[in-house]
Amino acid sequence: MYLRLALRNLSSKTRRILPTSSSSPLSCFSKSLPEIHHRPPSLLLPKVFWGVDTSYGNAHSFHSFRFQGGSSLVEEPTDPFSLVADELSLIGNRLREMVVAEVPKLASAAEYFFKMGVEGKRFRPTVLLLMASALNVSLPGSVPDAVANFSNELRTRQQCIAEITEMIHVASLLHDDVLDDADTRRGVRSLNFLMGNKLSVLAGDFLLSRACMALASLKNTEVVTLLATVVEHLVTGETMQMASTSEQRCSMDQYMQKTYYKTASLIANSCKAIALLAGQATDVAMLAYNYGRNLGLAYQLIDDVLDFTGTSASLGKGSLSDIRHGIITAPMLFAIEEFPQLQEVINRGFNDPADVDLALEYLGKSRGIERAKELATEHANLAASAINSLPESDDDNVRISRRALVDLTNIVITRKK
Repeated sequence: MYLRLALRNLSSKTRRILPTSSSSPLSCFSKSLPEIHHRPPSLLLPKVFWGVDTSYGNAHSFHSFRFQGGSSLVEEPTDPFSLVADELSLIGNRLREMVVAEVPKLASAAEYFFKMGVEGKRFRPTVLLLMASALNVSLPGSVPDAVANFSNELRTRQQCIAEITEMIHVASLLHDDVLDDADTRRGVRSLNFLMGNKLSVLAGDFLLSRACMALASLKNTEVVTLLATVVEHLVTGETMQMASTSEQRCSMDQYMQKTYYKTASLIANSCKAIALLAGQATDVAMLAYNYGRNLGLAYQLIDDVLDFTGTSASLGKGSLSDIRHGIITAPMLFAIEEFPQLQEVINRGFNDPADVDLALEYLGKSRGIERAKELATEHANLAASAINSLPESDDDNVRISRRALVDLTNIVITRKK
């Protein structure tokens, strides 16, 4: 097709960015957040240009970024997932135990993705566990004799945030598959394909109820508010996608706001929750938030690129699925800037396969794919900058975790699936 040929040439032009307790199943059960605007109403909100947070001045590029910390120990490349592998295994076991239900059919549905082992590398829990370690610094007024006990209890509570986040994420996937009428998810049959839409929706609701129980056990009103707002954002983002006008569908502002709601809000507010549980100051909590927000935006931008450049086998779903559902993402939005006549094609919808081919032809002629990758890189750089702005620490484990968080930003923008 036109696009495949054009993308082959494009890939050579696109610059490559280099990275400079075992307890009971319910053991962790013990209004509006910043939106994306070009001109934010408050100095406390992130400054944004084309969806890029510029709160910390000019973003470091990966060519010039160097992690602050000095020790050669953290200059070596790290595998972020291996650093928290044991905890991820523990969290995986807990999640499978937490979705046990009285009704066998509901239990089977709720545990489907966990039991199938297709949850991937658990990207979100990895981010949160690394953030917990990255913020493990001595706080003013700490009593040395109580530090060990406090650290163990705090880590358990932060693991709970990781579990809650994963349950919210999986619940959103179950609901999305129903809305999108998807028949595959991560390379296996989707739950709605196997068990029907009604049971899939109920399974998602059940996971959200379990997440709410765990959240309530933390007894932290601010954290509860953060995660409750995430659920509101997921619903708002999905509604924006479903009910948008032709003009809104072709708006970059609308796209970035929707992307924040549907993807970045969960990571951003969960990172902030990790910081708040650790008793960190507001400025540190906002650095954690901005890391998660920019990482989430970069992640989704690359997802949208891969929908055009990836294959069904690598993505675990059909390629070109967004455009076939009439969803307009960053690559196509950038292509419209170069070829305004493309908007007429989009306005007709994509019921005619010829219009899909025509849209892909325009995309292949444009720099849409490249510009989307560049925007993802800007957000990844800003995420790395947020980590570099955290209070300095001499603790090797803290520095290793921060380096791993920086490395994750590169993994996100260079991934192929």
